[in-house]
Amino acid sequence: MTANPQQERWPALFSVGGAVRAGLFYAGYAAATIVWGTLSVVIGWVLPAAWRFEFIIGVWTRVVLLWLRITCGIRVHVRGQENIPSQPCVVFSHHESTWETLFLQSLFHPQTTLIKRELLWIPFFGWAFALNKPIAIDRGSPRVALKKLIKTGRLRLEQGFHVVLFPEGTRMPSGEVGPFQPGGAALAAAAEALVLVVAHNAGAHWPAHRLRKTPGTIEVRIAPALETAGLSAKQVNSQAHSVMEKLVAEAGEI
Repeated sequence: MTANPQQERWPALFSVGGAVRAGLFYAGYAAATIVWGTLSVVIGWVLPAAWRFEFIIGVWTRVVLLWLRITCGIRVHVRGQENIPSQPCVVFSHHESTWETLFLQSLFHPQTTLIKRELLWIPFFGWAFALNKPIAIDRGSPRVALKKLIKTGRLRLEQGFHVVLFPEGTRMPSGEVGPFQPGGAALAAAAEALVLVVAHNAGAHWPAHRLRKTPGTIEVRIAPALETAGLSAKQVNSQAHSVMEKLVAEAGEI
């Protein structure tokens, strides 16, 4: 990424401006979550599953991402969107930021997401999210969590939903790819579902555990889908990890 000459000349001014922009963003983010979460709980439960996802998650994420663009100047450029298959698949997304948890909701629909169950306890957001029946697992019980992921994930795929997960299991520093957890690969191998690898450099603009944002364009890369029929979970993870490393490096070079 190229440096901003004005930012280098007046770093203090840009620092204050960045804090103000971040504050405006989070104020709007919280307001949108409370208002839309409340409305979704009241209305969403009567809608069919696909419509419910679009109403609860699709609209909310688009509003939040638009507000992010307005307040913080963060845009997105996607390359490889034509690689998204027509049939449901298991999406392996790189994890650097909170941003991708929002953006992927607008990219794949309908979908179900693998999450830690504690997220459903968050007021407004968790209540509304629960209506979309995510695959909520207890990380404290790995074996139980894996069985639930495979059983529920196969059911969701059969119902026509993409299954979106973050195989690294935690947010990584920008540009780094962590080891993959076995769950996503086990699901894909058991269901013989296509695996779609998605990479990005969101951490360069919305770093984990930091309030301030850096204006610019987040680069997203989507690889051609990987076939999993006849492969073991270990083989699926190995192939997907290699693809992820290549795409993350490519996105970071922009």
